[in-house]
Amino acid sequence: MTFYVENETEEVLPFDGEELVKKLTLTVMERLECPFKDYSLNLTFTDDETIHEINREYRDMDKSTDVLSFPALEFETAGDFSHIKEGDPECFDMETGELILGDIMISLEHAHRQAEEYGHSFRREIAFLITHSLLHLSGFDHETEEERSEMESLQDEILNGIGITRENG
Repeated sequence: MTFYVENETEEVLPFDGEELVKKLTLTVMERLECPFKDYSLNLTFTDDETIHEINREYRDMDKSTDVLSFPALEFETAGDFSHIKEGDPECFDMETGELILGDIMISLEHAHRQAEEYGHSFRREIAFLITHSLLHLSGFDHETEEERSEMESLQDEILNGIGITRENG
């Protein structure tokens, strides 16, 4: 498995970001019953200014946000990996054989504000944002109330299942 974790800020995380990404990716993929076991994922920790620019450029939204997800895979049904064929060069890294999930960008500034606003730890907020993005990379969205409810339920189940709760995250 390859997890590229880059921190573009000067902030030193109070936890191992790469280890957290690995644990969450394995947990999410197991929960979604993904038939593949090796993954490639890029995660960039950045600031509000940079994520604002990326949000404007790629989503035509002129504002900062907490997290952006750039899926490498397409899904007809959220979380259903059955259409992906082993070794497909559009889905797998041909050198490593890993399923390419995509890219995640997280604004550390935004994450700090939200952790304070929601009354939980910064680590829990980062874990939530990573989980949220991994679900997006797996075809989930929250455009409708039904989709939002399904994503929220999965996020809570995944985070609570590995002991990252609002109380002790």
